[in-house]
Amino acid sequence: MPENSLAAVVRAAAQRLADAGVPDPLVDAELLAGHVLGRRRGEVQAAIVRGDGITAEDAAAFDALVTRRSGREPLQHITGTAPFRHLELAVGPGVFVPRPETETVVQYAIDALSNAPEPSPIAVDLGTGSGAIALAMATEVPHARVFAAELSPEAHAWASRNAEGVENLTLVLADLGEAFPELDGTASVVISNPPYVPDAAIPRDPEVRMFDPSMALYGGEDGLDVVRVLSSRALALLRPGGLLVIEHGELQGASIRDLLTADGWRAAATHRDLTLRDRTTTALRP
Repeated sequence: MPENSLAAVVRAAAQRLADAGVPDPLVDAELLAGHVLGRRRGEVQAAIVRGDGITAEDAAAFDALVTRRSGREPLQHITGTAPFRHLELAVGPGVFVPRPETETVVQYAIDALSNAPEPSPIAVDLGTGSGAIALAMATEVPHARVFAAELSPEAHAWASRNAEGVENLTLVLADLGEAFPELDGTASVVISNPPYVPDAAIPRDPEVRMFDPSMALYGGEDGLDVVRVLSSRALALLRPGGLLVIEHGELQGASIRDLLTADGWRAAATHRDLTLRDRTTTALRP
């Protein structure tokens, strides 16, 4: 097999990524090759099967990206995009990269909005980051009015870029503890993926530890500082019977249910994600 064959170049890259401890080395190698060649991953795989070559120029560009990924820079920072449900989001330094498990969290909000009695139900996403949750709600429930708040200017800039042209989404730069006072008592759904990692629990993955903004990760000594703020803010924002949806770590469900129940919420319940880990807690405003 000639050295400039795409198959050989991708295979060598996958080995380098594996040696660097990257979790899915072949997937990442194929995605990076696709990024350089302007092709989808399936098209790269087909080109490998066909025995296609790669030009020296493209091989050099690919090599540079593989070097960055070997240093554990997130794949999404290198390609500049992250998939989320049906969306392709722009991401990069300064914003939390949306995770696949959050796709299941937002489903609770989408279902509640779809079934809300109001002609244009209101949803609020507190701490929107890249805008992933807010955009999923706005695009999948087009008759809803979605409001999103983000405190970090860097993350807000990414969310603004992603939200461009989405008419039913309002984005503000604001602290989630004080956002949207004008909506108090009117929202059908309040959702958040808050920072919930306890301050002392340093994430194992270098991609998270070195590249995700700490403001989007850490939630105080027990990880629940922002959840406490969310509970009181959401009580004010929601109408009676409105739904609160919170993403959290797999060991935090019971603590969050207790906290919400003590604050007066009804029917606090914790739900698992696709890996069967506790991921979401919901509750109803009395």
